[in-house]
Amino acid sequence: MNYKFRVSLTENSRITSLDFDNIPFGKVFTDHMFVADYIDGTWTNLEIKPLEYFSVHPANLAWHYGQSIFEGMKASRDEEGNPLLFRPELHAQRFNASAERMCMPTIPEDLFVQAISNLVAVEKKWIPPAKGSAMYIRPFMIATDEFIGVRPSNNYKFIIFTLPVGPYYSRPVKLKAEETYIRAAKGGVGDAKTAGNYAAALYPTKLAEQDGYDQVLWLDANEFKYIQEVGTMNIFFVIGDTVITPSTSEGTILRGITRRSIIALLKDKGYKVEERPLSIDEVVEAYDNGHLKEVFGSGTAAVVAMVNEIKYRDTIMKLDHESYKIAKLAKQTIDDLRARKTEDKHGWIVPATAENILVS
Repeated sequence: MNYKFRVSLTENSRITSLDFDNIPFGKVFTDHMFVADYIDGTWTNLEIKPLEYFSVHPANLAWHYGQSIFEGMKASRDEEGNPLLFRPELHAQRFNASAERMCMPTIPEDLFVQAISNLVAVEKKWIPPAKGSAMYIRPFMIATDEFIGVRPSNNYKFIIFTLPVGPYYSRPVKLKAEETYIRAAKGGVGDAKTAGNYAAALYPTKLAEQDGYDQVLWLDANEFKYIQEVGTMNIFFVIGDTVITPSTSEGTILRGITRRSIIALLKDKGYKVEERPLSIDEVVEAYDNGHLKEVFGSGTAAVVAMVNEIKYRDTIMKLDHESYKIAKLAKQTIDDLRARKTEDKHGWIVPATAENILVS
């Protein structure tokens, strides 16, 4: 169904101040945002409006008890400048899965997709044309009750804002396998995009950075044996002629949309792909035997990030990212899909349009 949005557009766009050749990731925001309120069991007050600050009570439940979830998406454009979304319905489904885990209301998938489509269409001039750049989309939901007491909120706010971004990683990344701290345990919230997951990762990531590494390679919470994911992305290993990525079946690993897409694309091209438990010992053994060919991460922000070094205890595994073939193929294929430079056989690309905006 089509939803009626109130629409008010800014008279003073800030786009003229944007240097499209020099866009820092996460610091420049577009002119508008979408907002909606969950009140008395209904999503209401649907509106696209100029980006602004919120006034929030000090007893806001999200601040004290962590009811906060989000998604990360990107919009690209084709050679004609048409704004495009990549698998938005999957982001809607994952957002709702996070909401259910955090005892928050779900959002109708068609409302989620329409809100993003309309907002991106309004802001399409902000989509950078350069290769590797895109418009980052951040839908999120927070509790809004003003109450001190451990219980779910009754009311919520859903917001979407957008920002032009350059590449997330401008060079290959170095990872440090973590054996003291954990990201997630079975039965926890590891497969939900909730703010607390990322807050808990800040300190061990800081320690890894102090040791000269870019990110943490998380291991399982029970034995510190099985690989889970990286702080900002899922992870793939090419061992021999097989592409291996840790299974998400236990709920400790984020179910990445880019991860899922890469698996499908590589299978289409005839590669053997396995989703299974993968121990750090198996990776070290493959490295020692010369069978570890590639390591790369995947995620909305990074798309595909090549890994050129992994530290595990006293072992440092160095890889020649210049020789990577599968990682480069995965990245090029997704980039080409997002620019409509290759056939979209799966129907993943969805045009962002303003046709459904119905001003009340």
